[in-house]
Amino acid sequence: MKEKRSDHAYGVTVKIFFSAILLIVWEIAAKAEALGPRSSLIFPPLEQIAEAFVKNFVFGYAGHSLWLYIGNSMMILALGLITGIILAFVFSGICMISRTFYHAYNFLVTVCDLLPGVAVLPVVIVIFGVTPGVIVFLVVHAVIWPMSRNTLDGFGAVPKIYIEAGRNLGLSGMSLLFGIYLPASVTYLISGLKVGWARAWRGLISAEMIFGIAAAPGIGLYINQMRVNMNNAEMYATLIVIIIIGLAVQYGIFRPIEEHTIKKWGMKQ
Repeated sequence: MKEKRSDHAYGVTVKIFFSAILLIVWEIAAKAEALGPRSSLIFPPLEQIAEAFVKNFVFGYAGHSLWLYIGNSMMILALGLITGIILAFVFSGICMISRTFYHAYNFLVTVCDLLPGVAVLPVVIVIFGVTPGVIVFLVVHAVIWPMSRNTLDGFGAVPKIYIEAGRNLGLSGMSLLFGIYLPASVTYLISGLKVGWARAWRGLISAEMIFGIAAAPGIGLYINQMRVNMNNAEMYATLIVIIIIGLAVQYGIFRPIEEHTIKKWGMKQ
């Protein structure tokens, strides 16, 4: 336990030290105007970015604070993420019950997982029009296939002795799925959640940057507006917000889940 805490403290120290070096290099490049006249656009001073960070939340753009953009993005993300996770669990569960459905759905996952959300965006717009539902669809598309892939791989990695033990206890169908397959593949499930979240977050921002919806403006649209207006400090400040949200989800949600499940059960160091 003591060695584990020491390793954790060392890791935190390295991350802080590395971040400090990056900030110092950035500030030196900004002050020295390393790229000539364009240097102030590419490397705004850190104090200017910090000022823009506060300005984004106080004034925002066109009378709307960045909080509004964040709220819209998170609502769309949550709806698409939850829908994608539920569908992935349901379809993957049916795969364990129906052999025919398993082969058909496994082929569908293989094909659709190769299609980037941005690539199917024009088709989705033609079908549904330019509405917030299009972005929700893209988030579901980004989540369901990697989540299904990890879930199916997890189910496939369950030792046969566990399955036979469950059947000897009278489990079958849904009871076997919830009693054996899900608990034994929890490592794969959490890994799938992390991959699905990361792809959904990136897909959301990309979709909002490509076609921002005025009825539900998101963070991606805000970044694009800052780019168009050459507000580069505000643009960098918004990128920092995206990183902060990602880290908050990673260490505030997924890390505790791992600590109280797979690490607590000795399935991961």
